[in-house]
Amino acid sequence: MSTHRSSKIARMVEQKKWFHPNISGIKAEELLKERGYDGSFLARHSSSTPNDFTLSVRRNNEVTHIKIQNNGEYYDLYGGEKFATLAELVQYYMENQGQLKEKNGVVIELKYPLNSEDPTTERWFHGHLSGKEAEKVLMEKGKNGSYLVRESQSKPGDYVLSVRTDDKATHVMICFHEAEENYDVGGGEKFKSLSDLIEHYRKNPMVERSGTVVHLKTPFNATRISASGLGARVNQLETEKDKKQGSKGGFWDEFEQLQQMEVRHLYSRKEGQRPENKPRNRYKNILPFDHTRIVLRDGDPQVIGSDYINGNLISTEDDNLDLKKGYIATQGALPNTVVDFWRMVWQENCRTIVMTTKEVERGKVKAVRYWPGPDSPESNLTQSWDVYDGKMTLKHISQKQDSDFIYREFELYREGRDGKQLESAPRCIYHYHFLPWPDYGVPGDPGSVLNFLNIVNTKQDSIKEAGPVVVHCSAGIGRTGTFIVIDIILNQIKLFGLECEIDIQKTIQMVRSQRSGMVQTEAQYKFVYMAVLHYLETEKQRKRAEEQSVGREYTNIKYTVESVARPTSRPIVLPQPANSRKKEKKDLPKLPEDNRQIYQNITPLKTNKT
Repeated sequence: MSTHRSSKIARMVEQKKWFHPNISGIKAEELLKERGYDGSFLARHSSSTPNDFTLSVRRNNEVTHIKIQNNGEYYDLYGGEKFATLAELVQYYMENQGQLKEKNGVVIELKYPLNSEDPTTERWFHGHLSGKEAEKVLMEKGKNGSYLVRESQSKPGDYVLSVRTDDKATHVMICFHEAEENYDVGGGEKFKSLSDLIEHYRKNPMVERSGTVVHLKTPFNATRISASGLGARVNQLETEKDKKQGSKGGFWDEFEQLQQMEVRHLYSRKEGQRPENKPRNRYKNILPFDHTRIVLRDGDPQVIGSDYINGNLISTEDDNLDLKKGYIATQGALPNTVVDFWRMVWQENCRTIVMTTKEVERGKVKAVRYWPGPDSPESNLTQSWDVYDGKMTLKHISQKQDSDFIYREFELYREGRDGKQLESAPRCIYHYHFLPWPDYGVPGDPGSVLNFLNIVNTKQDSIKEAGPVVVHCSAGIGRTGTFIVIDIILNQIKLFGLECEIDIQKTIQMVRSQRSGMVQTEAQYKFVYMAVLHYLETEKQRKRAEEQSVGREYTNIKYTVESVARPTSRPIVLPQPANSRKKEKKDLPKLPEDNRQIYQNITPLKTNKT
């Protein structure tokens, strides 16, 4: 197995969202048939044997249940490999497909962990959040009276209420009683739901043993969510907006939090403020951060500013991923920066360029035409520029008009001072000019952006060792940032599946730490949500269509309302939480010496007990 795939599986297993502490075998079957696909699985407590567990796996539209023994020393499948933890057992059989078999030798595959459902849709519920993480966010971003609810890590199935009181964090255990299906705080009144419990203690504050009154004043809302629950979150944000008085609520509140967080991170922009570089900025106050700016290395060392362009390298900053995708966010070219733009493209080995603005909008020039072509004023098909170490030439090859974009293909090559080309063959550059994105607004149809993204990524992925994707609008922050954030979120879902955890607000915050002001308006913020939701709904339908058409290969996909069921051959990979912390990877047990080993304890569920 590749290191990349092993790393992904390890990250999924660490989150342990596939463990469902309070469900029966019958409920497990219902969940897997309703939400899962063939290869989906979950783990749960055994209903018949205390301390044991059961692995429930969907295959061929049916569910198989496998007993997991916990004898106090190790976990195993009543034979075979032994493991120190349940998570290590699950990780092993995910990584070593073919080792888990029925009595007749048929392989059982563990592919897609099915995340447990949250007990409430309230935004103050943060799910899998540790006590230390809860304290950190409450102390750094909350205020006295801020509160959240999270899963208990020490007692799976129970929950913890974390509250900031007198500038310190208080943690209150919330017990879930499975038999009665109610909640309490270790005694006292019982409640049918977490929402009822929280609402009661908002009106009737608890008192600590020390005498301190624990006030629940302001919910500290989560922005991290399972991708599969994004539809419910969007509905909730829309509802909040309609109900909230004295505030815009919903998406606006989340966007405003983002704006407030940005004030705390003021990074240096000194290079853009140099007198020599000011003429190279389209907008005098929209400047690149120094720590991520693209530094042009082929300029005249005697000329101050010859290394400058208003552009930043944007990366996902995920050290756990072997495969990283990069972007360059930059402004629309000025007449005096066209050559710098192509110097950057050459230096960074960029092969794909995305332009999300028209050349002129509302009577104002948003980006000068930086390429030759048949529709240019001079109808030139070739354009050259003198550079410090020679000459650079761009040649128009072809152009095609689509309903939403113009596709252009160019060849770019460089010559040294001796007139010889620096490389034996010119580089092919692919230019995608997206048209229906209005200035100060968002496209009317998320599907048009998703189709465009799919086309751009297909080209980018086909080019071996291609550099970052260049993305620009006019200022290089609003439409550019929105495009990049959508692509980052979708890439995460493609890597880790429809059940992975995503955090749109945090992703934007991460991107803004690399270029100022990325995603400029609440409308753009909301559009990210709507585009990701549209993608998820399309992929779910595609997955269902694939299961119903065994043996049929799909190659096409359209992210439009009329054709959301048109599938693609691109595989859905495994779910993974977006924000899990790094942990040391433990050594896994070796493969069984006898690879014909068959486990004997697998039987179909016939009753409620397993």
